[in-house]
Amino acid sequence: MTNLNTIETIPVSRPSASQWKQKVSPGEAHASFANQLKNAIDGVNRSQIESDQKTKALARGEINDLHDVMITSQKASITMKTAVEMQSKVVEAYKEVMRMQV
Repeated sequence: MTNLNTIETIPVSRPSASQWKQKVSPGEAHASFANQLKNAIDGVNRSQIESDQKTKALARGEINDLHDVMITSQKASITMKTAVEMQSKVVEAYKEVMRMQV
């Protein structure tokens, strides 16, 4: 059975007050953003893989707990929907920035 306290979420790090005052080079900012994006995508991928493995195990008869498989499947689905929605918002924001006149 899935422990609801261990539900994996997309990691989000928030800057501390001291980080707001630090000067960060564009290269460091790029690396930090790329790292956070990679971690988020890896989290979505892990949840999809876990769901796929449990579904296959259920089909083979190796798992009898249908509830656990369904919960894992729904977690993966919600995680994927959230990632797709975030991607849509980022593209929308990018287009809005590109429409701005300087």
